[in-house]
Amino acid sequence: MSSSFEREVEVARRAALRAAEIIARFSEGTRESWEKAEDSPVTQADLAANAAIVAELEASFPEDGILSEEKVDSPQRRNRSRLWVVDPLDGTKEFIEGVPQFAVSIALTIGGKPVVGVVHNPMTRECFHGARGLGAFLDDSPLSVSKCTRLDDAVLLSSRTEMKRGQVEEFTQHVRETQAVGSVALKLAWTAAARGDVWLSMAPKSEWDVCAGHLLVREAGGIFEVLNRGEREYNQPDVLLQPPMAAGPAPLVNALRELCTP
Repeated sequence: MSSSFEREVEVARRAALRAAEIIARFSEGTRESWEKAEDSPVTQADLAANAAIVAELEASFPEDGILSEEKVDSPQRRNRSRLWVVDPLDGTKEFIEGVPQFAVSIALTIGGKPVVGVVHNPMTRECFHGARGLGAFLDDSPLSVSKCTRLDDAVLLSSRTEMKRGQVEEFTQHVRETQAVGSVALKLAWTAAARGDVWLSMAPKSEWDVCAGHLLVREAGGIFEVLNRGEREYNQPDVLLQPPMAAGPAPLVNALRELCTP
């Protein structure tokens, strides 16, 4: 991969690998957790992985800003054109439960637009990565979103939690199958890799949950939208994206938008 972002991709992949190795080591022992906020657990693996990622990014790009789930936010990031958006362990609930559907997620945004994205699964050692204008890849293999164009033929990737809560129940009748998957970043990477046809979320998500996956889906030929509001611009004062959100081939995202239009 040769581009103006070659070094950024290399550093992000290296940081993700180091974090993934840390998480994999923690996964072999006890997975003690505590609540940092309501329904938002954190573990030592989250914190150790975050420290490794932040150290790598700060050493390589000291002028860039960093927004991370496990790093105290600073309003100064709003003044940085280049912002790294990091979730060191997306899918902490799955990690705690021993469900191997969690991931390291690292993205770079410039002027609010995602330009580099890396999603690394510590359990399978799969590294999904991409950069603006260059496509998305699983290791060295190029990715392309599903060719499916009809919702009633589609496999919908959804959140385990949202499915338990019945938040996507009204959409299940419109698709062929619904699959529950853990990490948001992993669902988006799988959408980019056509392991599912389309992704839908009916619950708020943070910028660090979706930014890398947004880049991967876009570079794999799909779209990512906050439905009825368009593409997300990152590095916002409020890091929450409000539902509904969808990602995948344009015909499927368009069909979900129509279902969500009042």
